Amino acid sequence: MVEERKQFIMDWIAQREKQFSEWHQIIWDYGETAFREYRSSKWYVEKLKEEGFEVEEGSAGMPTAFCATWKNGDGPVIGGYAEYDGIPGNCQAADTVQRPRDGLSPLAGGHTDPHSILGMSSFGGFLAAKAAMEKYDIKGTLKFFGEPAEKLRASKPIHAAAGYYDDLDAAFSFHPFYMLPLCNTTRWNTHCGAGYGVMYTFRCDNPETWISSPDDSPIPASHSATRCPGATDAVLQMYTTSKMFKEHMISNNVGWSMNETITTVGQATADNIPAQIGQIHYMIRVPDVDMAETVVRILDQCAEAAALATHCTWQKDWIAKSRPGLANHVMADLTYKNLEIAGPPVYSEAAREKAREIQKNLGYEPMEDPFIDEIQNLITPQECEEKLRKVLPEWQEHFTSDDYTEFCWHAPTVRMYIGRPALRPPKPGVAYPAWVMNALGGIPECIDPTFVTASKTIGMTILDLLTKPDLLQAAKDEFNERTGGGVGGSKWIPCLCDYKPPIDFRWPEYITTARGENQWWIPAEGDK
Repeated sequence: MVEERKQFIMDWIAQREKQFSEWHQIIWDYGETAFREYRSSKWYVEKLKEEGFEVEEGSAGMPTAFCATWKNGDGPVIGGYAEYDGIPGNCQAADTVQRPRDGLSPLAGGHTDPHSILGMSSFGGFLAAKAAMEKYDIKGTLKFFGEPAEKLRASKPIHAAAGYYDDLDAAFSFHPFYMLPLCNTTRWNTHCGAGYGVMYTFRCDNPETWISSPDDSPIPASHSATRCPGATDAVLQMYTTSKMFKEHMISNNVGWSMNETITTVGQATADNIPAQIGQIHYMIRVPDVDMAETVVRILDQCAEAAALATHCTWQKDWIAKSRPGLANHVMADLTYKNLEIAGPPVYSEAAREKAREIQKNLGYEPMEDPFIDEIQNLITPQECEEKLRKVLPEWQEHFTSDDYTEFCWHAPTVRMYIGRPALRPPKPGVAYPAWVMNALGGIPECIDPTFVTASKTIGMTILDLLTKPDLLQAAKDEFNERTGGGVGGSKWIPCLCDYKPPIDFRWPEYITTARGENQWWIPAEGDK
Protein backbone atom coordinates (compact mmCIF):
# COMPACT_ATOMS: atom_id res chain seq x y z
CA MET A 1 0.00 0.00 0.00
CA VAL A 2 1.36 3.42 -0.99
CA GLU A 3 1.81 5.78 1.92
CA GLU A 4 -0.47 8.80 2.02
CA ARG A 5 2.10 11.46 1.22
CA LYS A 6 3.40 9.59 -1.82
CA GLN A 7 -0.13 9.02 -3.04
CA PHE A 8 -0.66 12.76 -2.71
CA ILE A 9 2.30 13.41 -5.01
CA MET A 10 1.08 10.93 -7.62
CA ASP A 11 -2.44 12.35 -7.51
CA TRP A 12 -1.08 15.89 -7.73
CA ILE A 13 0.82 15.02 -10.93
CA ALA A 14 -2.12 13.13 -12.43
CA GLN A 15 -4.47 16.06 -11.85
CA ARG A 16 -2.11 18.46 -13.62
CA GLU A 17 -0.89 16.27 -16.46
CA LYS A 18 -2.74 18.30 -19.12
CA GLN A 19 -1.29 21.56 -17.83
CA PHE A 20 2.27 20.25 -17.85
CA SER A 21 1.70 18.78 -21.31
CA GLU A 22 0.77 22.23 -22.60
CA TRP A 23 3.79 23.75 -20.86
CA HIS A 24 6.07 21.14 -22.37
CA GLN A 25 4.79 21.97 -25.83
CA ILE A 26 5.87 25.59 -25.34
CA ILE A 27 9.48 24.64 -24.57
CA TRP A 28 9.53 22.00 -27.31
CA ASP A 29 8.31 24.51 -29.89
CA TYR A 30 10.92 27.08 -28.86
CA GLY A 31 13.64 24.65 -29.95
CA GLU A 32 16.40 26.93 -28.70
CA THR A 33 20.04 25.88 -28.72
CA ALA A 34 23.05 26.09 -26.41
CA PHE A 35 23.61 29.37 -24.56
CA ARG A 36 20.85 31.00 -26.62
CA GLU A 37 17.81 29.62 -24.77
CA TYR A 38 16.42 33.07 -23.97
CA ARG A 39 12.69 32.34 -24.21
CA SER A 40 12.94 28.94 -22.55
CA SER A 41 14.90 30.27 -19.58
CA LYS A 42 12.55 33.23 -19.20
CA TRP A 43 9.54 30.90 -19.19
CA TYR A 44 10.96 28.84 -16.31
CA VAL A 45 11.98 31.92 -14.35
CA GLU A 46 8.51 33.42 -14.55
CA LYS A 47 6.80 30.16 -13.58
CA LEU A 48 9.16 29.59 -10.64
CA LYS A 49 8.49 33.09 -9.35
CA GLU A 50 4.75 32.43 -9.61
CA GLU A 51 5.30 29.33 -7.49
CA GLY A 52 7.00 31.36 -4.76
CA PHE A 53 10.64 30.54 -5.53
CA GLU A 54 13.34 33.14 -5.10
CA VAL A 55 15.10 33.20 -8.45
CA GLU A 56 18.56 34.42 -9.34
CA GLU A 57 18.59 35.03 -13.07
CA GLY A 58 21.79 34.76 -15.08
CA SER A 59 23.47 32.69 -12.37
CA ALA A 60 27.26 32.25 -12.52
CA GLY A 61 27.48 34.74 -15.39
CA MET A 62 25.38 32.70 -17.83
CA PRO A 63 22.47 34.76 -19.21
CA THR A 64 20.22 31.74 -19.80
CA ALA A 65 20.93 30.04 -16.47
CA PHE A 66 19.10 30.49 -13.18
CA CYS A 67 19.09 29.31 -9.58
CA ALA A 68 15.69 29.07 -7.88
CA THR A 69 15.22 28.40 -4.15
CA TRP A 70 12.14 27.62 -2.06
CA LYS A 71 12.44 27.03 1.67
CA ASN A 72 10.09 25.70 4.33
CA GLY A 73 12.06 25.98 7.52
CA ASP A 74 15.27 24.21 8.42
CA GLY A 75 15.90 20.89 6.77
CA PRO A 76 17.80 19.13 4.00
CA VAL A 77 18.59 20.95 0.76
CA ILE A 78 17.64 18.92 -2.31
CA GLY A 79 18.88 19.96 -5.75
CA GLY A 80 17.65 19.29 -9.25
CA TYR A 81 17.51 21.02 -12.58
CA ALA A 82 15.92 21.70 -15.92
CA GLU A 83 17.72 21.60 -19.24
CA TYR A 84 16.16 23.19 -22.30
CA ASP A 85 18.73 23.31 -25.10
CA GLY A 86 18.12 21.56 -28.40
CA ILE A 87 20.31 20.82 -31.40
CA PRO A 88 20.75 22.82 -34.64
CA GLY A 89 19.43 21.17 -37.76
CA ASN A 90 16.70 19.19 -36.03
CA CYS A 91 13.67 21.39 -36.59
CA GLN A 92 10.99 18.70 -36.73
CA ALA A 93 7.31 19.41 -36.22
CA ALA A 94 5.22 17.39 -33.77
CA ASP A 95 3.72 15.52 -36.69
CA THR A 96 3.64 12.06 -38.25
CA VAL A 97 5.43 13.25 -41.39
CA GLN A 98 8.82 14.84 -41.87
CA ARG A 99 8.49 18.61 -41.91
CA PRO A 100 9.94 21.56 -39.99
CA ARG A 101 7.99 23.48 -37.38
CA ASP A 102 5.76 26.14 -38.86
CA GLY A 103 7.61 29.17 -40.20
CA LEU A 104 11.07 27.64 -39.93
CA SER A 105 13.50 25.73 -42.10
CA PRO A 106 14.86 22.26 -41.29
CA LEU A 107 18.16 23.94 -40.40
CA ALA A 108 16.70 25.52 -37.25
CA GLY A 109 17.11 24.07 -33.77
CA GLY A 110 14.97 21.37 -32.25
CA HIS A 111 14.75 18.92 -29.38
CA THR A 112 16.11 15.46 -29.98
CA ASP A 113 16.66 13.87 -26.53
CA PRO A 114 14.34 15.76 -25.75
CA HIS A 115 15.59 18.15 -23.10
CA SER A 116 12.18 19.77 -23.19
CA ILE A 117 10.60 16.81 -21.36
CA LEU A 118 13.71 16.45 -19.19
CA GLY A 119 13.18 19.92 -17.81
CA MET A 120 9.41 19.68 -17.52
CA SER A 121 9.55 16.33 -15.70
CA SER A 122 12.06 17.64 -13.18
CA PHE A 123 10.00 20.80 -12.78
CA GLY A 124 6.85 18.76 -12.19
CA GLY A 125 8.55 16.55 -9.64
CA PHE A 126 9.88 19.51 -7.69
CA LEU A 127 6.55 21.33 -7.73
CA ALA A 128 4.79 18.17 -6.56
CA ALA A 129 7.32 17.85 -3.72
CA LYS A 130 6.74 21.50 -2.82
CA ALA A 131 2.98 20.94 -2.69
CA ALA A 132 3.51 17.97 -0.33
CA MET A 133 5.88 20.01 1.83
CA GLU A 134 3.21 22.70 2.18
CA LYS A 135 0.35 20.27 2.89
CA TYR A 136 2.22 18.17 5.44
CA ASP A 137 4.57 20.91 6.73
CA ILE A 138 7.70 19.03 5.71
CA LYS A 139 10.83 21.02 6.45
CA GLY A 140 13.57 21.55 3.91
CA THR A 141 14.76 23.52 0.91
CA LEU A 142 14.30 22.89 -2.79
CA LYS A 143 17.00 24.25 -5.06
CA PHE A 144 16.13 24.10 -8.75
CA PHE A 145 18.65 25.11 -11.40
CA GLY A 146 18.30 26.19 -15.00
CA GLU A 147 21.18 24.49 -16.77
CA PRO A 148 21.76 25.75 -20.34
CA ALA A 149 24.06 24.29 -22.99
CA GLU A 150 24.17 20.67 -21.83
CA LYS A 151 24.96 19.72 -25.43
CA LEU A 152 28.22 21.58 -24.88
CA ARG A 153 28.67 20.05 -21.39
CA ALA A 154 28.97 23.65 -20.34
CA SER A 155 26.84 25.04 -17.53
CA LYS A 156 27.18 22.63 -14.61
CA PRO A 157 30.99 22.88 -14.29
CA ILE A 158 30.52 26.65 -14.19
CA HIS A 159 27.81 26.48 -11.54
CA ALA A 160 29.93 24.04 -9.54
CA ALA A 161 33.00 26.28 -9.66
CA ALA A 162 30.93 29.25 -8.49
CA GLY A 163 29.78 27.34 -5.40
CA TYR A 164 26.13 26.83 -6.29
CA TYR A 165 26.15 23.14 -5.34
CA ASP A 166 28.08 23.51 -2.10
CA ASP A 167 25.04 23.54 0.20
CA LEU A 168 23.24 20.53 -1.31
CA ASP A 169 22.47 17.48 0.81
CA ALA A 170 21.40 15.40 -2.21
CA ALA A 171 20.74 15.91 -5.91
CA PHE A 172 18.48 14.38 -8.56
CA SER A 173 19.43 14.00 -12.22
CA PHE A 174 16.92 12.75 -14.80
CA HIS A 175 17.24 12.15 -18.53
CA PRO A 176 14.94 10.50 -21.08
CA PHE A 177 16.54 7.26 -22.25
CA TYR A 178 18.95 7.61 -25.18
CA MET A 179 20.53 4.16 -25.31
CA LEU A 180 19.73 0.68 -24.13
CA PRO A 181 19.80 -0.82 -21.58
CA LEU A 182 19.59 2.53 -19.72
CA CYS A 183 15.81 2.79 -19.77
CA ASN A 184 13.32 2.92 -16.87
CA THR A 185 16.08 2.48 -14.33
CA THR A 186 18.86 4.23 -12.42
CA ARG A 187 22.60 4.04 -12.98
CA TRP A 188 24.40 1.71 -10.61
CA ASN A 189 28.21 1.70 -10.96
CA THR A 190 29.07 2.81 -14.49
CA HIS A 191 28.32 6.51 -14.64
CA CYS A 192 29.14 8.97 -17.41
CA GLY A 193 32.75 9.88 -18.03
CA ALA A 194 34.63 13.13 -18.45
CA GLY A 195 33.51 15.62 -21.08
CA TYR A 196 35.91 18.26 -22.41
CA GLY A 197 35.03 20.98 -24.87
CA VAL A 198 37.61 23.28 -26.43
CA MET A 199 37.51 26.02 -29.04
CA TYR A 200 40.54 26.79 -31.23
CA THR A 201 40.66 30.23 -32.82
CA PHE A 202 43.02 31.06 -35.68
CA ARG A 203 43.71 34.65 -36.72
CA CYS A 204 45.56 36.09 -39.67
CA ASP A 205 46.37 39.62 -38.54
CA ASN A 206 49.47 40.28 -40.67
CA PRO A 207 48.92 38.74 -44.10
CA GLU A 208 51.28 41.25 -45.70
CA THR A 209 54.27 39.58 -44.05
CA TRP A 210 53.57 36.16 -45.61
CA ILE A 211 55.89 36.70 -48.57
CA SER A 212 57.58 39.99 -49.28
CA SER A 213 60.03 41.08 -51.99
CA PRO A 214 61.22 44.36 -53.54
CA ASP A 215 58.90 43.74 -56.48
CA ASP A 216 55.71 43.58 -54.38
CA SER A 217 52.92 46.03 -55.15
CA PRO A 218 52.51 48.86 -52.63
CA ILE A 219 48.79 48.06 -52.67
CA PRO A 220 47.82 45.56 -49.92
CA ALA A 221 46.18 42.40 -51.25
CA SER A 222 46.96 43.37 -54.80
CA HIS A 223 45.45 40.99 -57.36
CA SER A 224 48.93 40.21 -58.57
CA ALA A 225 50.30 39.49 -55.09
CA THR A 226 50.67 36.09 -53.50
CA ARG A 227 47.79 35.51 -51.14
CA CYS A 228 48.52 34.50 -47.55
CA PRO A 229 46.82 31.20 -46.63
CA GLY A 230 44.92 32.73 -43.70
CA ALA A 231 42.49 31.45 -41.09
CA THR A 232 40.28 29.30 -43.30
CA ASP A 233 43.29 27.26 -44.34
CA ALA A 234 44.32 27.02 -40.70
CA VAL A 235 40.96 25.59 -39.69
CA LEU A 236 41.02 23.09 -42.54
CA GLN A 237 44.56 22.08 -41.62
CA MET A 238 43.51 21.67 -37.99
CA TYR A 239 40.48 19.62 -38.99
CA THR A 240 42.50 17.32 -41.24
CA THR A 241 45.42 16.86 -38.86
CA SER A 242 43.24 16.10 -35.84
CA LYS A 243 41.33 13.50 -37.87
CA MET A 244 44.59 11.94 -39.00
CA PHE A 245 46.00 11.79 -35.48
CA LYS A 246 42.85 10.52 -33.74
CA GLU A 247 44.07 6.92 -33.66
CA HIS A 248 47.30 8.14 -32.06
CA MET A 249 45.61 9.84 -29.10
CA ILE A 250 44.12 7.00 -27.02
CA SER A 251 44.40 3.23 -27.14
CA ASN A 252 41.99 1.61 -29.58
CA ASN A 253 40.41 -0.59 -26.91
CA VAL A 254 38.77 2.41 -25.18
CA GLY A 255 35.21 3.52 -25.83
CA TRP A 256 35.62 7.25 -26.47
CA SER A 257 34.70 9.87 -29.04
CA MET A 258 35.89 13.20 -30.39
CA ASN A 259 33.59 15.29 -32.55
CA GLU A 260 34.20 18.69 -34.08
CA THR A 261 32.33 21.49 -35.76
CA ILE A 262 33.60 24.54 -37.59
CA THR A 263 31.78 27.45 -35.99
CA THR A 264 33.39 30.40 -37.76
CA VAL A 265 35.24 30.90 -41.02
CA GLY A 266 35.74 33.94 -43.18
CA GLN A 267 35.56 37.60 -42.30
CA ALA A 268 36.89 38.09 -45.82
CA THR A 269 35.81 37.63 -49.41
CA ALA A 270 36.72 35.29 -52.23
CA ASP A 271 38.95 38.08 -53.50
CA ASN A 272 42.66 38.21 -52.70
CA ILE A 273 42.02 39.03 -49.03
CA PRO A 274 42.73 36.07 -46.71
CA ALA A 275 40.28 35.04 -44.02
CA GLN A 276 41.00 36.88 -40.80
CA ILE A 277 39.43 34.46 -38.32
CA GLY A 278 38.46 30.80 -38.15
CA GLN A 279 37.22 28.71 -35.23
CA ILE A 280 36.76 24.99 -34.68
CA HIS A 281 35.10 23.45 -31.63
CA TYR A 282 35.94 19.97 -30.32
CA MET A 283 33.83 17.84 -27.96
CA ILE A 284 35.74 15.01 -26.27
CA ARG A 285 33.99 12.19 -24.38
CA VAL A 286 36.37 9.89 -22.52
CA PRO A 287 36.30 7.66 -19.42
CA ASP A 288 38.53 9.83 -17.25
CA VAL A 289 40.23 13.21 -16.88
CA ASP A 290 43.74 11.97 -17.74
CA MET A 291 42.54 10.77 -21.14
CA ALA A 292 40.83 14.10 -21.77
CA GLU A 293 44.01 15.98 -20.94
CA THR A 294 45.99 13.74 -23.32
CA VAL A 295 43.63 14.41 -26.21
CA VAL A 296 43.73 18.17 -25.67
CA ARG A 297 47.52 18.15 -25.45
CA ILE A 298 47.71 16.54 -28.89
CA LEU A 299 45.10 18.94 -30.25
CA ASP A 300 47.28 21.80 -29.02
CA GLN A 301 50.15 20.43 -31.07
CA CYS A 302 47.89 20.19 -34.12
CA ALA A 303 46.84 23.81 -33.62
CA GLU A 304 50.45 24.96 -33.33
CA ALA A 305 51.33 23.19 -36.56
CA ALA A 306 48.26 24.50 -38.40
CA ALA A 307 48.99 28.06 -37.36
CA LEU A 308 52.63 27.83 -38.39
CA ALA A 309 51.75 26.41 -41.79
CA THR A 310 49.16 29.10 -42.57
CA HIS A 311 50.79 32.25 -41.18
CA CYS A 312 48.29 32.56 -38.33
CA THR A 313 48.25 32.82 -34.59
CA TRP A 314 46.14 30.45 -32.50
CA GLN A 315 44.32 30.57 -29.21
CA LYS A 316 42.60 27.91 -27.11
CA ASP A 317 39.45 28.62 -25.07
CA TRP A 318 37.72 26.15 -22.78
CA ILE A 319 34.07 25.41 -23.38
CA ALA A 320 33.73 22.61 -20.85
CA LYS A 321 35.67 20.54 -18.35
CA SER A 322 33.26 18.15 -16.68
CA ARG A 323 34.34 15.46 -14.24
CA PRO A 324 33.37 11.78 -14.49
CA GLY A 325 30.41 10.60 -12.44
CA LEU A 326 30.33 9.07 -8.98
CA ALA A 327 28.00 6.22 -8.05
CA ASN A 328 25.72 6.24 -5.02
CA HIS A 329 23.89 2.95 -4.48
CA VAL A 330 21.67 4.30 -1.70
CA MET A 331 20.32 7.01 -4.00
CA ALA A 332 19.99 4.65 -6.97
CA ASP A 333 18.13 2.03 -4.93
CA LEU A 334 15.83 4.57 -3.25
CA THR A 335 14.88 6.14 -6.57
CA TYR A 336 14.28 2.80 -8.25
CA LYS A 337 11.91 1.75 -5.47
CA ASN A 338 9.88 4.89 -6.12
CA LEU A 339 10.01 4.18 -9.85
CA GLU A 340 8.43 0.80 -9.09
CA ILE A 341 5.59 2.63 -7.34
CA ALA A 342 5.14 5.10 -10.22
CA GLY A 343 5.35 2.34 -12.82
CA PRO A 344 6.81 2.53 -16.35
CA PRO A 345 5.33 4.81 -19.02
CA VAL A 346 1.92 3.61 -20.21
CA TYR A 347 0.99 4.31 -23.82
CA SER A 348 -2.63 4.88 -24.75
CA GLU A 349 -4.34 3.72 -27.91
CA ALA A 350 -4.15 7.34 -29.10
CA ALA A 351 -0.36 7.22 -28.74
CA ARG A 352 -0.18 3.93 -30.61
CA GLU A 353 -2.33 5.34 -33.39
CA LYS A 354 0.07 8.27 -33.84
CA ALA A 355 2.96 5.82 -34.05
CA ARG A 356 1.09 3.72 -36.61
CA GLU A 357 0.53 6.83 -38.72
CA ILE A 358 4.29 7.33 -38.84
CA GLN A 359 4.84 3.74 -39.89
CA LYS A 360 2.16 4.01 -42.57
CA ASN A 361 3.54 7.32 -43.88
CA LEU A 362 6.96 5.69 -44.26
CA GLY A 363 5.48 2.83 -46.24
CA TYR A 364 5.68 0.24 -43.46
CA GLU A 365 2.93 -2.02 -42.22
CA PRO A 366 1.43 -0.49 -39.03
CA MET A 367 1.95 -2.66 -35.95
CA GLU A 368 -0.54 -3.54 -33.25
CA ASP A 369 1.97 -2.35 -30.65
CA PRO A 370 4.46 -0.09 -32.46
CA PHE A 371 6.49 0.76 -29.32
CA ILE A 372 9.52 -1.24 -28.20
CA ASP A 373 9.15 -3.35 -25.06
CA GLU A 374 12.01 -1.68 -23.19
CA ILE A 375 10.19 1.64 -22.79
CA GLN A 376 7.16 -0.13 -21.31
CA ASN A 377 8.99 -2.20 -18.67
CA LEU A 378 11.32 -1.59 -15.75
CA ILE A 379 14.83 -2.98 -15.39
CA THR A 380 16.64 -3.04 -12.04
CA PRO A 381 19.83 -1.00 -11.72
CA GLN A 382 21.79 -4.18 -11.11
CA GLU A 383 20.46 -5.98 -14.19
CA CYS A 384 21.01 -2.87 -16.28
CA GLU A 385 24.59 -2.63 -15.03
CA GLU A 386 25.23 -6.25 -15.92
CA LYS A 387 24.02 -5.71 -19.48
CA LEU A 388 25.95 -2.47 -19.87
CA ARG A 389 29.21 -4.04 -18.73
CA LYS A 390 29.05 -6.66 -21.49
CA VAL A 391 30.13 -4.05 -24.06
CA LEU A 392 32.91 -2.51 -21.95
CA PRO A 393 36.40 -3.66 -20.97
CA GLU A 394 36.61 -4.76 -17.34
CA TRP A 395 38.89 -1.88 -16.32
CA GLN A 396 36.70 0.90 -17.79
CA GLU A 397 34.77 2.64 -15.01
CA HIS A 398 32.85 5.27 -17.00
CA PHE A 399 30.99 5.37 -20.30
CA THR A 400 29.45 8.18 -22.46
CA SER A 401 29.26 11.70 -21.04
CA ASP A 402 26.91 14.26 -19.53
CA ASP A 403 27.67 17.11 -17.21
CA TYR A 404 25.21 15.98 -14.48
CA THR A 405 28.38 14.40 -13.14
CA GLU A 406 29.32 17.74 -11.56
CA PHE A 407 26.59 17.31 -8.94
CA CYS A 408 28.07 13.93 -7.97
CA TRP A 409 31.14 15.51 -6.37
CA HIS A 410 29.18 17.88 -4.13
CA ALA A 411 26.35 15.70 -2.82
CA PRO A 412 24.95 12.17 -3.14
CA THR A 413 23.41 12.11 -6.62
CA VAL A 414 21.15 9.73 -8.52
CA ARG A 415 20.93 9.43 -12.31
CA MET A 416 17.57 8.18 -13.58
CA TYR A 417 16.48 7.28 -17.12
CA ILE A 418 12.85 6.98 -18.17
CA GLY A 419 11.59 5.59 -21.47
CA ARG A 420 10.57 7.92 -24.27
CA PRO A 421 8.63 6.77 -27.34
CA ALA A 422 10.69 4.61 -29.68
CA LEU A 423 9.31 2.41 -32.45
CA ARG A 424 9.89 -1.26 -33.16
CA PRO A 425 12.01 -1.70 -36.30
CA PRO A 426 9.88 -2.55 -39.35
CA LYS A 427 12.23 -5.47 -39.96
CA PRO A 428 15.67 -6.57 -38.71
CA GLY A 429 18.47 -4.26 -39.78
CA VAL A 430 16.16 -1.41 -40.84
CA ALA A 431 16.29 1.84 -38.86
CA TYR A 432 13.81 4.69 -38.89
CA PRO A 433 14.99 8.12 -40.04
CA ALA A 434 16.13 10.41 -37.23
CA TRP A 435 13.13 12.73 -37.58
CA VAL A 436 10.81 9.98 -36.32
CA MET A 437 12.13 9.92 -32.77
CA ASN A 438 12.37 13.70 -32.75
CA ALA A 439 8.73 14.01 -33.79
CA LEU A 440 7.60 11.50 -31.16
CA GLY A 441 9.25 13.71 -28.53
CA GLY A 442 6.84 16.51 -29.41
CA ILE A 443 3.59 14.61 -29.97
CA PRO A 444 1.73 14.94 -26.63
CA GLU A 445 0.02 11.54 -26.72
CA CYS A 446 3.42 9.88 -27.14
CA ILE A 447 5.74 11.92 -24.90
CA ASP A 448 3.43 12.71 -21.96
CA PRO A 449 3.82 9.22 -20.40
CA THR A 450 7.53 9.99 -19.92
CA PHE A 451 6.59 13.05 -17.88
CA VAL A 452 4.07 11.16 -15.75
CA THR A 453 6.50 8.44 -14.70
CA ALA A 454 9.51 10.71 -14.25
CA SER A 455 7.81 13.52 -12.30
CA LYS A 456 6.06 11.11 -9.92
CA THR A 457 9.34 9.31 -9.22
CA ILE A 458 11.25 12.54 -8.69
CA GLY A 459 8.61 13.95 -6.35
CA MET A 460 8.42 10.79 -4.22
CA THR A 461 12.21 10.51 -3.99
CA ILE A 462 12.51 14.11 -2.81
CA LEU A 463 9.87 13.33 -0.19
CA ASP A 464 11.90 10.36 1.09
CA LEU A 465 15.08 12.42 1.28
CA LEU A 466 13.28 15.08 3.33
CA THR A 467 11.42 12.77 5.70
CA LYS A 468 13.72 9.78 6.22
CA PRO A 469 16.92 11.08 7.84
CA ASP A 470 18.44 7.60 8.11
CA LEU A 471 18.22 7.14 4.33
CA LEU A 472 19.74 10.53 3.62
CA GLN A 473 22.51 9.87 6.13
CA ALA A 474 23.25 6.51 4.50
CA ALA A 475 23.56 8.25 1.14
CA LYS A 476 25.92 10.80 2.68
CA ASP A 477 27.99 8.10 4.36
CA GLU A 478 28.41 6.36 1.01
CA PHE A 479 29.35 9.69 -0.60
CA ASN A 480 31.98 10.26 2.07
CA GLU A 481 33.37 6.76 1.62
CA ARG A 482 33.61 7.04 -2.17
CA THR A 483 35.28 10.46 -2.00
CA GLY A 484 37.67 9.52 0.80
CA GLY A 485 36.14 11.92 3.29
CA GLY A 486 33.60 14.00 1.42
CA VAL A 487 34.31 17.27 -0.36
CA GLY A 488 38.07 17.75 -0.35
CA GLY A 489 38.66 14.10 0.58
CA SER A 490 41.49 11.89 -0.58
CA LYS A 491 39.53 10.50 -3.55
CA TRP A 492 37.52 13.64 -4.29
CA ILE A 493 38.01 15.30 -7.69
CA PRO A 494 37.96 19.09 -7.43
CA CYS A 495 36.11 21.22 -9.94
CA LEU A 496 38.05 21.59 -13.18
CA CYS A 497 36.41 24.79 -14.39
CA ASP A 498 39.02 27.57 -14.41
CA TYR A 499 37.57 29.67 -17.23
CA LYS A 500 34.84 32.22 -17.82
CA PRO A 501 31.43 31.20 -19.19
CA PRO A 502 31.96 30.73 -22.96
CA ILE A 503 28.85 32.67 -23.90
CA ASP A 504 30.28 35.01 -26.53
CA PHE A 505 31.24 32.58 -29.26
CA ARG A 506 29.29 32.31 -32.47
CA TRP A 507 26.80 29.75 -31.19
CA PRO A 508 23.87 29.05 -33.54
CA GLU A 509 20.76 31.00 -32.58
CA TYR A 510 17.45 32.51 -33.55
CA ILE A 511 17.66 36.15 -34.55
CA THR A 512 15.33 39.10 -35.09
CA THR A 513 15.98 41.32 -38.11
CA ALA A 514 14.03 43.49 -40.50
CA ARG A 515 13.04 40.21 -42.18
CA GLY A 516 11.17 39.02 -39.11
CA GLU A 517 11.35 37.75 -35.53
CA ASN A 518 12.88 34.55 -34.18
CA GLN A 519 14.33 33.41 -37.48
CA TRP A 520 17.16 30.91 -37.66
CA TRP A 521 20.57 32.50 -38.21
CA ILE A 522 21.16 30.64 -41.49
CA PRO A 523 18.77 32.10 -44.06
CA ALA A 524 17.05 29.34 -45.97
CA GLU A 525 13.94 28.75 -47.97
CA GLY A 526 11.15 28.43 -45.46
CA ASP A 527 12.54 31.02 -43.03
CA LYS A 528 9.58 33.31 -43.47
